[in-house]
Amino acid sequence: MAFAPTVWAGAPDPMWIQATDTPLFVSHSRLRGRTPEGLPRADRNRWVLDSGAFSFITWFGAFPDDPRDYARRVRLYDAVIGGLEWAAIQDWMCEPDSLAVTGLSVAEHQRRTVASYLDLTAAWEAMSTHRPDSPFMPGLQGWTPADYVRCVRMYQAAGVDLAAAPVVGLGSVCKREDTEEIAEVVATVRAEVPGIRLHGFGVKTGGLARYGAELHSCDSMAWSYAAWKRRIKSARCTQFHRVCSSCLIAAEDWHAKVWPEFVAARADAAPATSPVEFRADPAGQFLLIS
Repeated sequence: MAFAPTVWAGAPDPMWIQATDTPLFVSHSRLRGRTPEGLPRADRNRWVLDSGAFSFITWFGAFPDDPRDYARRVRLYDAVIGGLEWAAIQDWMCEPDSLAVTGLSVAEHQRRTVASYLDLTAAWEAMSTHRPDSPFMPGLQGWTPADYVRCVRMYQAAGVDLAAAPVVGLGSVCKREDTEEIAEVVATVRAEVPGIRLHGFGVKTGGLARYGAELHSCDSMAWSYAAWKRRIKSARCTQFHRVCSSCLIAAEDWHAKVWPEFVAARADAAPATSPVEFRADPAGQFLLIS
């Protein structure tokens, strides 16, 4: 199983799946209450399922579905909608706001993230499905570069080969994606796991300009925020709304602009360097030493 490099446009309306050939990133929170009859059909599109983790953890400090229930819903989406390329796990963000809600540590959020991948993969394998390979892709969480290395090593300790995964999500970056801090995180992870194919959750054009060449894929709602912030109305849009912040045409236009830039950046990408060396400090954290 291999996925092509892709920029996925965030979609506030899951029915867009059947209305466009622009690759879409759709949240489980937008689909979970729908009956099979109310689901879209991906006749000419491919899409990725977001678990809704950011909203669920930030707002409620937990997920509304246990791993088996979430896996069953993903099986339904895969069978009824079709076109599902992969699905995000129920990972636990490590932003300070999320930690404040749960009262847990970064390390515990990471442990739960790794456990989610293992639980969802096992749940999928236990179900009867037309798709033998699990659609769930591992995800990395952390805050500092050393945190992400620790998360990598948690996966390794669990027997998961991240370099062999078709794609690996990189979380807790969307609020600081256009920073050298995240560029360092990306470089550190790629050095720690040569050959890893990273997906940047919520990476906007600023982040793509800094380190897009080192990503395999990304998703973004940047088109929506830009339309709302700048009061943009697409020249192609014939709808009655005054601003295209929830408009498929605006999402298509954004993707048509960003996608060639992403392809060009990847064409010039340099290979990852050798693994970065870390050692544990007395508190059990990892320190960058080379």
